[in-house]
Amino acid sequence: MSHPLLTAPIGRSLLRLAGPTTGLMVVQIFVAIAETWFIARLGVDALAGFSLVLPFLVLMHNMANGGMGGGVASALARALGGRRLEDARALVLHTLVLAAAFALVFAVFAWTVAPLFYRLMGGSGLALERALAFSDIVFSGAIVVWTSAFLAALLRGAGDAGTPSRYGLLMSILYVPLAGVLTLGIAAWPGLGMMGPGVAGIVTMGGSTLLLARAIWRGKLGVMPRLGGTKLQRRLFGEILRVGIMSCFTTVIASLAALLMTGLVGRFGTDALAGYGIGLRLEYMVAPLAYGVGTGLTTMVGVASGAHDWKRALRVAWIGGLLAFALIGAIGWAAALLPETWSSLFTSDPQVIAASVAYLTRVAPFYCLFGLGLALYFAGQGAGRMTVPVAAGLVRMAIATSGGWFAVEIMGMGLEGVFAAMAVGMAVYGCLIAGSLLVAPWRSMR
Repeated sequence: MSHPLLTAPIGRSLLRLAGPTTGLMVVQIFVAIAETWFIARLGVDALAGFSLVLPFLVLMHNMANGGMGGGVASALARALGGRRLEDARALVLHTLVLAAAFALVFAVFAWTVAPLFYRLMGGSGLALERALAFSDIVFSGAIVVWTSAFLAALLRGAGDAGTPSRYGLLMSILYVPLAGVLTLGIAAWPGLGMMGPGVAGIVTMGGSTLLLARAIWRGKLGVMPRLGGTKLQRRLFGEILRVGIMSCFTTVIASLAALLMTGLVGRFGTDALAGYGIGLRLEYMVAPLAYGVGTGLTTMVGVASGAHDWKRALRVAWIGGLLAFALIGAIGWAAALLPETWSSLFTSDPQVIAASVAYLTRVAPFYCLFGLGLALYFAGQGAGRMTVPVAAGLVRMAIATSGGWFAVEIMGMGLEGVFAAMAVGMAVYGCLIAGSLLVAPWRSMR
């Protein structure tokens, strides 16, 4: 008997798989705002310390969910689509082993070299002290981050996006008041300060891990997991890592590109950097929409490719990609046509608004291609074909950084030249991924 996702209507199935995850991403945006507000109440040093740790924390979460998590979801979807039920059962154990391994890597990082990185980034005095207090907690509890992310990925790979999203929503609701109390205290108790958000995160993610594990052991994957008597196999680790490692590489590329572009913009002063941050905030808000659509694509394409139904896999990819193109493109064009409206939500400084408008009018029109590329990137995870998406990410970084430098140093174009280079990189990224799939569609490698 074939998998239900091989015959169900594509649009309805994609909505069922993508909708819950997208909704959760929107909720977590507001959770992040609340977390930042709590830390801001601790003072400037706390905010500075939080800023030092944040890039590495975001990197870990992106790798656990979209990177290696995509590899987990893809591996299970292909196994179920190909009716390899024994492999599907065994993948649960392999997933848990990988979660423990990656958690250990990040914990060791925090205990050893993280302080050096924080100092290189300008951390000193009380700011560095606050950074280390936060870092030691959040990375020491990395096991719950990786385990909950991987268990959620297993459920999404089995076609159940609703269960991890419901649990994620519940824990997000619990996290906000818990983080507030643990950070700022209550009544006569002063709270834990910078350790508060970390402890709250470990507690709520630990609760999510238990709930997800219970769901999986109650049969939510469609197969019962097998831990005892299961031998670890290099082939099954390869099923996950072949997609996951390349996806993580893409995440690292994106983080490096963001750091380099921030450095280029920072050369034009604080106002330029603040305006860029306001414009970039919109990009960070629309990216979760592509992630929400993309997680549905990873599952549906993975099931179809596991069954060697490449015609359906391609159709699913294009429908999801065009959906992301339209949704994210509409937001981008609205911002490009009304840039002052968005910028004025965050500042009244005319120079900061001018820098933000310069970014939005040049880059936001190409959000549509960014959304298309991201959606097809997640579809590539499902198909197990990540070479082109990774290459496209490298090309985007090269164009944006080298083009920005050339525009400033050689052409004398100023800040507008930097933003133009970003726009070209974003457009090329989407066109490369979509164009390659159009010219050379996925086919069975057997």
